[in-house]
Amino acid sequence: MDFWEYLGNRHEQLLMDAWQHASAVFQCMVLATVIGVLIGVATYHSGWASGLATTGTSVILTIPSLALIGLLVPMVGLGVPPTVVALTLYGLLPIVRNCVVGLRGVDPSLVDAAKGIGMSRLARLVRVELPLAWPPILTGIRVSTQMLMGIAAIAAYASGPGLGNEIFRGLGSLGSSNALNQVLAGTLGIIVLALLFDAAYVLVGRLTIPRGIRA
Repeated sequence: MDFWEYLGNRHEQLLMDAWQHASAVFQCMVLATVIGVLIGVATYHSGWASGLATTGTSVILTIPSLALIGLLVPMVGLGVPPTVVALTLYGLLPIVRNCVVGLRGVDPSLVDAAKGIGMSRLARLVRVELPLAWPPILTGIRVSTQMLMGIAAIAAYASGPGLGNEIFRGLGSLGSSNALNQVLAGTLGIIVLALLFDAAYVLVGRLTIPRGIRA
């Protein structure tokens, strides 16, 4: 059968795989964002601490995804757990780096003004520094999401959820009538999800970043 016939016959399974893929990436991005921002907040005041945080998350990103997931399987088992751990770790670097850059880029006079009107350290961070650092942080989240969309496909190696299962089934049956259709359906599905997520981030940016800061 041709590709369009394959999509018609398998659309329910493909939609389920796409939903699982998007859900896994979204949940891991939430975890990576929380952890990454906390690391950035904890280290941006210190050059050596922020350098250590950036270097550590960079080292994680250099580990081949197939190797990392394979190493996680004996520790956490198959399926969702290694997928969540691996994707969360891979998503940290752009968020940590952009959080540090964004917080360091906040105008010190604004922080001093907030201090002068009696704001506590936590209030200054939450109400002044993080809002002003939000544009680069959001950029880091967008970059991480695009990376994780592709890396999540490797999770199928450990029985993880998502469109990677379609790709692995196709690669495992090369020469059969539907092998190319399976690989193509999984690959195009990931591309479409990545574009949809990126469009959603553009909308979030327009809703959460004041026009003056965007300019």
